[in-house]
Amino acid sequence: MFVERAFVDPVDHVDDWPFTVPAVADLVGDGLEFHAPVTMLVGDNGSGKSTIVEAVAEGFDLDSRGGRASRLPRTDTVRTLLGDVIELETTPRGARMLRGPRLQKKGFFLRAETAVELTERYSGVQGYWDEDTTELSHGEGFLAVFRAMFQDPGFYVLDEPESALSFTACLRLVALMSELADAGAQVVCATHSPVLASLPGADVVEVGDHGLRRTSWEELELVAHWRRYLSDPSMYLRHLLD
Repeated sequence: MFVERAFVDPVDHVDDWPFTVPAVADLVGDGLEFHAPVTMLVGDNGSGKSTIVEAVAEGFDLDSRGGRASRLPRTDTVRTLLGDVIELETTPRGARMLRGPRLQKKGFFLRAETAVELTERYSGVQGYWDEDTTELSHGEGFLAVFRAMFQDPGFYVLDEPESALSFTACLRLVALMSELADAGAQVVCATHSPVLASLPGADVVEVGDHGLRRTSWEELELVAHWRRYLSDPSMYLRHLLD
């Protein structure tokens, strides 16, 4: 483990976004503790899960636009409102990495909005991935990035990595994250994929109007909805198509 807790000290503008989002408001109160090598923040669009993982990445000195921990942030990068005030309680191991030389830092931030740009920008660049992702599908390109970047014990933050992945590719990513955790890495992942959230041993945090709530995969609202939909799609579609 590299990070034990993320929190925000009381701020002046708690009535402004993103502090009005219940999950972010919980960071101002109790904060979010990390109990396992892999933490899954699971929630719907607009729940605040991506806002939180982006800020956690910034708190660990990762570029909010995405990229390797050893790379300097781009000059046009602007810190997010939450990233500007978030605090991380690190383990001694995490503190040593943050204090150490940047080129020796291990980790990666995959941000959903910039992921495709990132895969194309660094294709073939030494230290990244050899494949030309412009010649691959988005899913194949993402997997090439994951295989190349998810190797060393470090701090990895993923924002909806399933966005370009098929069911089979999601299973491959589950296996990669499990291997990372076994190797001594820490992963924090925002997702609305029941496949990724099912990773054995992951600490599952449901994000929603209730704020942040620890639960099990079986008790996730997301899983319940998918089970009902796959069992009988008409239960949902009849309200939309009639």
